[in-house]
Amino acid sequence: MAAMAGAAENSIDLFKSIGLPQSKAAEAAKNPKSAAILRDLIDSHNLALAGLSDKQAVLVSALAVQLSKSQNIGAGERTYVVKAVLEEKLKSVDQVNVAAKYFETHSVPVDENDFNTTCGVGFTITDVQLGQHVKEYIDANSVTNWSHLGAVIGGIKNIPALRWANPLDVKNAVERIFTETFGAKETTKPKVKKEANNVADTSEGKPPANEYDPMQSAKARKVVFEEGFLGALHKPGGNPQIHPHLRDQHLAATGGRVYTRFPPEPNGYLHIGHCKAIFVNFGYAAHHSGMCYLRFDDTNPEKEEGRYFDSIIEVIYWLGFQPWKITYSSDYFDELYNLAEELIKRDKAYVCHCSQEQIKADRGEKLSCPRACAHRSRPVEESLEEFRRMKNGYYRPKEAFLRMKQDLTDGNPQMWDLPAYRILDAPHHRTGSKWKIYPTYDFTHCLVDSFENISHSLCTTEFIASRQSYDWLCDALEVYKPRQSEYGRLNIQGTINSKRKLLQLVEEKYVSGWDDPRLYTVIALRRRGVPPEAILNFVSSLGVSTAASNIQIVRFEQSVRQYLEGTVPRLLMVLRPLKVTIDNLPEDYVLMVEKPLHPKVPELGTSRVPFTRTIYIDVEDFRLEDSKDYFRLAPGKTVGLFQAPHPITCTSYVKDPNTGQVTEVICRLEDRDTRKPKAFIQWVAEHSPSGSPVRIDETRLFYPLFKSDNPLAAVPDFRADINSKSMEVIRGAMVEVGFWSLAQDSMVKALEESRARIGKMKSPAVTPSGLVGKECVRFQGLRVAYFSLDKDARIAILDRPDAGTGRIQGDYIVLNRIVSLKEDAGKGA
Repeated sequence: MAAMAGAAENSIDLFKSIGLPQSKAAEAAKNPKSAAILRDLIDSHNLALAGLSDKQAVLVSALAVQLSKSQNIGAGERTYVVKAVLEEKLKSVDQVNVAAKYFETHSVPVDENDFNTTCGVGFTITDVQLGQHVKEYIDANSVTNWSHLGAVIGGIKNIPALRWANPLDVKNAVERIFTETFGAKETTKPKVKKEANNVADTSEGKPPANEYDPMQSAKARKVVFEEGFLGALHKPGGNPQIHPHLRDQHLAATGGRVYTRFPPEPNGYLHIGHCKAIFVNFGYAAHHSGMCYLRFDDTNPEKEEGRYFDSIIEVIYWLGFQPWKITYSSDYFDELYNLAEELIKRDKAYVCHCSQEQIKADRGEKLSCPRACAHRSRPVEESLEEFRRMKNGYYRPKEAFLRMKQDLTDGNPQMWDLPAYRILDAPHHRTGSKWKIYPTYDFTHCLVDSFENISHSLCTTEFIASRQSYDWLCDALEVYKPRQSEYGRLNIQGTINSKRKLLQLVEEKYVSGWDDPRLYTVIALRRRGVPPEAILNFVSSLGVSTAASNIQIVRFEQSVRQYLEGTVPRLLMVLRPLKVTIDNLPEDYVLMVEKPLHPKVPELGTSRVPFTRTIYIDVEDFRLEDSKDYFRLAPGKTVGLFQAPHPITCTSYVKDPNTGQVTEVICRLEDRDTRKPKAFIQWVAEHSPSGSPVRIDETRLFYPLFKSDNPLAAVPDFRADINSKSMEVIRGAMVEVGFWSLAQDSMVKALEESRARIGKMKSPAVTPSGLVGKECVRFQGLRVAYFSLDKDARIAILDRPDAGTGRIQGDYIVLNRIVSLKEDAGKGA
């Protein structure tokens, strides 16, 4: 270990010698593979004495990282890139990465002009030219106001001609054209005043900026579908066809309406990124009074499980959408097989017996261009016979493939004879053992889109290259061709959505399951208590463009917080109770206080809580040392109690003789003092007849599961980035007695709404219990956080209306913190 530490230290010193700062040098030394390459670059090019600038040193370090991911880039090619950095031809990490990729398929000597064009060397563009691109983009996408500034900037950056434009120049150009076109951007914000108890209010009756406004939310969703990327999509029937009659048949079948589909693979649980795809596909169809299929892409029986099908259906309904039809790619296996034979007969497909390694090699893995398979020229009848032998089980997996005969001269790898069918030795959940061969995604997706008359095949930008093969196959078979359009995917920083890595977390017990509230699967977010409406508001607030959305966790949580702020009741809650005795009240004193469940949402109702001689406050609301900037309870100090009739003053306290901790505070009720306290604290009272307080068995506080925004960059792998203190369990928290009626009412109301919704459906695929779980019991613990019931909770009144009100034997209350009240609250230790 000491030797390893010494080697790392030597590497850091070497890396600093070329101009890398300490932090960058330490980061470069973390990865053994890229660190070894960087050492070699420094030694072989004498970079320690080359006088590199800080920026050039960073570029060389970035080159080493890229080379560690690439293969077969020789010494001559490495020297070419290093020289380009030293000569300041390559000036950004992006250029260096592209240069390394360039030499995966090229070797020196190279065409210098081709290299320069590919890597953006010497790229220039004038402000006038940039402005013209912006104007053309705004016109083409029907942009009408400043609300789409971010989407336009993202879209402009994806224009091929602007690949190497300076991002700041792009941003400035867009803002300049927006100002010229739409006028100055409004910057007016509601005025906010601060009260003594630190509760924000707004003037003129306007809702605070951090509250959920349903009218604004509905308007924002409407804008998403009418402007920007989605607003610029073609009209139904506007997608070109190889034959005019195909368009006519399509419009006759759809009546000219929008038809979309959400096509998940049933091989895992959906995550937050899928919510954007659901919102886009179902929402776009609904906005245009069209239809949206839920279509399961079930072409790989080796990885599909029934639990994933059930969960996906439940998630879609829970989010508030209803599929027009639920279909499966397997519904069309017969039609797909017939079209595969037709493709062979048209000499546009052939059976290949190459190994997967040989196929990868032929497709250009180590070549500058793909090489034709040895079986590509086999006669049509021979391929047809071999394909039928594949179907009849003559071959074992990987012994034969059906490949499309595309265009090997095309620069797009998606046109290099993609597989159409492969052999799988696994029974299918719907077709049993009928099939020995199964179609690939590239063969299935476009054809099933065609079968279902999809007008808008909406997918994320990683499928841009697939659009060409999508169109090619439809035209090769002369069938209706839907239009594929690609938008940027949604990523939440500091999370992991890879099914394989999530499975590792589950199996290695880093989390309790796929629905562990620290994960960002939809079932985990639901269990944590995040409402479906909050998720949809978050997704719609981001807009839809071709740019990927890489969003910090705090932004997602703030969106959830905004929704909860104006929609859930507020209960008095003490997270870590400290006993307070009000000694000038009699032992049997009790005053029932009626309080609103939300000061600004009267329709949420009220609750009645007792105020007695014995109450509990939070330990954080009392301290022995007073100060000018401290406004809560201390010896000799007066503080208000939220919604209680009078303030209290601390007169003395009791300490545990063993620990020295304060165990009880003695106070006096200031029932004759009319002065308004400077601060108010939360409390709950001891009153057995009313069941107060409600004692919480477990309160689970969640923090980010990973320590950084990019767990995948951790060394040796993402597990090294796991936050070992990502969950805290507090026992013995207290909530006001209004919790019982709130829990019962929340469950009854949610079930009634779900039954009413399901009752309007022609063929529902979900039950009320599938839409409603214990997480529907949500509230704000006043001045604490937002909470919901966890599925582990056992509360009789939720299952048996005759159980009465209050705790009975066997009840066990578990709360999950949905989000804190402030962005900076509750950071993991």
